[in-house]
Amino acid sequence: MTHDIYLVLGLVILMLTIPSIVSALLDGNAPRFAAIMILIGGGLVLAALTQKPEGYTFGDIPLAITRVVGYFLH
Repeated sequence: MTHDIYLVLGLVILMLTIPSIVSALLDGNAPRFAAIMILIGGGLVLAALTQKPEGYTFGDIPLAITRVVGYFLH
């Protein structure tokens, strides 16, 4: 379950960096904050992928998201 939480948290962080990147580029600034968030989110996803013995496939990602949401709602 811990690996699922790492994966989902990392994916959420990576998705939230997209508006930050676009905003920084449109303002003419360097996306420094977005780069840090990409490193954090990518590190969480990489930790989940490498430390789960069976690994993840693309089909496992929606199942992992539902397990994490169910875990926190229960």
